[in-house]
Amino acid sequence: MFYFLLPVVIFCIFMSLRTLFIPNTLRGKFASVENFLYLGAVYLTIILGFGMIYILFNLIGMPLLREVNHPHHNIFESSFYFSAMTLFSVGNGDVLPQGLGRMVAVIEALIGYTLPAAFVARVVLNSEK
Repeated sequence: MFYFLLPVVIFCIFMSLRTLFIPNTLRGKFASVENFLYLGAVYLTIILGFGMIYILFNLIGMPLLREVNHPHHNIFESSFYFSAMTLFSVGNGDVLPQGLGRMVAVIEALIGYTLPAAFVARVVLNSEK
């Protein structure tokens, strides 16, 4: 099951990011409800996708995250919380990646830092047409 779900989750993340680079994805004004909802949907997909990656590895006995203060919290809560904190900022330090989780967190952080720039570039390029 793990070997089926992991590629599916990675594919969903990739397809969500790919929409930023397809021509004519966003149209209209710089600031519109459609653009805001689109960006929100991309962020939500990435948070849920990486959260699922952390959960899937934990389910096969290879935990990628470790909580510092409360080691027995719900893995679902910790995974999605860490995913959001990594995507939007550098984190709080209350949930730490370990092992392979460090590489997954680095990839998610890089996406989180480049996503706003790609979105703004896409909106500006489409508004000039």
